[in-house]
Amino acid sequence: MTSWKVWLAIASVFIAMALALNFQAQRIDAEAARADLATERQQKLEQRNERQAATIIRLGGEVAAQRADQLSLQQTTSDLHQAHATDQLKKKDRQRHDPPLQNWADQPLPDAARRLHQRPAITGAAGYRQWLSGRDALHAQPGSPVQ
Repeated sequence: MTSWKVWLAIASVFIAMALALNFQAQRIDAEAARADLATERQQKLEQRNERQAATIIRLGGEVAAQRADQLSLQQTTSDLHQAHATDQLKKKDRQRHDPPLQNWADQPLPDAARRLHQRPAITGAAGYRQWLSGRDALHAQPGSPVQ
């Protein structure tokens, strides 16, 4: 009987070792799955970071281009202001040195030109029609055909 008990004890030890080995294998598999998941997440985060870095670089380039365009626009505006000021000075200088031009410039504006300055801002056809009807209308000459 002792051999039977020994075999039973040896079998129980093998079964216990097999169960322990199976448990260890399941733990190793679970850890491997967690490690794979962590690696996959890390790769996704690295790809996302690379996309964000590329976007940041692209936006930085766009900002630099916009700044260059703004500087160019400011320079153009400055040049135009300078050219306008120079033209105004030339006009005044011409008026000073040319008496007929000075006499012409000193004359008051004609009535039609003054009325243009007095005209309000008109928006749309209805506004124009209303503005026209409020003005002094020209009447047809006597004897002219009526339209």
